Amino acid sequence: MLDPVLRRWIDPPLTRTGAWIANRGVSANGLSLAGLAIGLSCVPLLAFGHYGLALGAILINRLFDGLDGAVARQGQPSAVGGYLDIVCDMAFYAAIPLGFALARPENSIWAALLLASFVCTCASFLGRAVMAAGRGEPDTGARGRKSFFHAAGLMEGTETILAFVLFCLFPMAFPWLAGCVALLCFWTAAARVISTCFAESNF
Repeated sequence: MLDPVLRRWIDPPLTRTGAWIANRGVSANGLSLAGLAIGLSCVPLLAFGHYGLALGAILINRLFDGLDGAVARQGQPSAVGGYLDIVCDMAFYAAIPLGFALARPENSIWAALLLASFVCTCASFLGRAVMAAGRGEPDTGARGRKSFFHAAGLMEGTETILAFVLFCLFPMAFPWLAGCVALLCFWTAAARVISTCFAESNF
């Protein structure tokens, strides 16, 4: 929901930085993999209660996620690069609930619920992208130049990262926060499915 607004603020500096990095021979795929490694470090950091360090790793991961696309756009973005980027993103998103589940046993059920909601939002997002690709449907570009179609929703990248930041700032409130985020994710997935099916007149 907030992604188009955020893109207007962050795209210009990301583009300039991406050009500087690309001119030094750093690849977009290399940034994606480096960002994933940093993001996965959140699992042990959260498990041992190092919430401040985990928050730093989350923010660096998201910076790398923005820079890999900016670097790719200096040349010709590839389908493989887009594929690697989304796989790294989904692996990172799954790592955060896992880290909180390991941190405190009472977090486990809420982390599991959050992971289930992520699966639903990812399925609705990627399934819609597959449908768009099959039709040759163009992306609007509101979320920046992407390698494949991005479906809008209540919970997108910006909202998810804000949730992760809140988790780290208020770790004792994780069960309540995770429950709220899971509800919003389920809502997002359901809205995408209903919107797509009604658009196709399948009901």
